[in-house]
Amino acid sequence: LAQAIWLKRLLQNRAHLSHSDLWVAVRSHCCTKMPIKGLKKKVAAKGKKQMLKFTVDCQQPSDDNIIEPKDLEKFFNNRIKVEGKTGNLGDKVTVSRDKAKIHVSAEAPFSKRYLKYLSKKYLKMQQLRDFLRVVAPNKTSYELRYFNINEDNEEE
Repeated sequence: LAQAIWLKRLLQNRAHLSHSDLWVAVRSHCCTKMPIKGLKKKVAAKGKKQMLKFTVDCQQPSDDNIIEPKDLEKFFNNRIKVEGKTGNLGDKVTVSRDKAKIHVSAEAPFSKRYLKYLSKKYLKMQQLRDFLRVVAPNKTSYELRYFNINEDNEEE
């Protein structure tokens, strides 16, 4: 509001100012940063980084010897990108396996959806995409399940 009043007065008294002087006056006044109420600067959080933990459960297919969890773990290790590069896991991402569950823990900018994408890519590579699907039973995990083929038979 103060800028609008100042600009109005400047335009009323512009007769004595040349065009370039007017431009310099407007620019210097408008380019000064005025504080905006409610706007706060983002401060980098110092300290411990947030670790995200996700699991991919391949219990059903591994019980039937369709896939090997160690192969999926190896696939994740080879394919997960950190800062746009594969094989760059370092301390930011760790992939571990506990029987038929694969645990991925990563620093904050890591998407659960990315794990689903990679799991589906693995299934496609193994030509199992037509038989298995990736389902999220809860907020932090995925599960490999069979498609329900029995539903089609019951309807007929």
